[in-house]
Amino acid sequence: MLSVATQLASTDGLTGVSIARLAVETSSSKSGVAALFGSKENLQVAIVGEAKRVFTDVVVQPARTEAPGLDRLCALVRTWIGYSSGRTFRGGCFFLAASAEFAAHPGAVRDAITEAMDLWRSYLEHQIALSIADGALPLLDDATQLGFELEALLSHANAESTLHERSEPYRRAERAIVERLQALGADPRVLDRVRAP
Repeated sequence: MLSVATQLASTDGLTGVSIARLAVETSSSKSGVAALFGSKENLQVAIVGEAKRVFTDVVVQPARTEAPGLDRLCALVRTWIGYSSGRTFRGGCFFLAASAEFAAHPGAVRDAITEAMDLWRSYLEHQIALSIADGALPLLDDATQLGFELEALLSHANAESTLHERSEPYRRAERAIVERLQALGADPRVLDRVRAP
């Protein structure tokens, strides 16, 4: 049921998913869905939790097979692009859409979105910091700045691809990320992992 709700939210927004609509979409009774979640806000928080689980399974876990640092950082970029371009969620990156929808609406739903996005950001920055520490990015001294740049490129690729229904923005993001990391002294052989197979 949550997987259906999460896909709906990825295209129609979290506010577009109600207990009544979920009951219709899953051929369930409205009272049964209401008993599971209690309120629309609880449903929305549960949807964010399900999206976080899927994101972890699709983006983070596969990258953990690579060594911490630059290898894993490149793997995270690759798996994130695969997650977005492969439309794990029909509407593109669930969290980019949800954060835009709830940015100006304080409460439990925004808190859940913020927590999930902060966790991703901190993991990305940790891999950058490890890359700096082991000398894989010798010309970088600010992990937070590079994390911001990578997220900006990935976010824009997701938005452009979703809006125009094409894959070219991901190739441009890959190119920009590879060029940025190479300018920071990264081994070009490692950076090949960023590009699409």
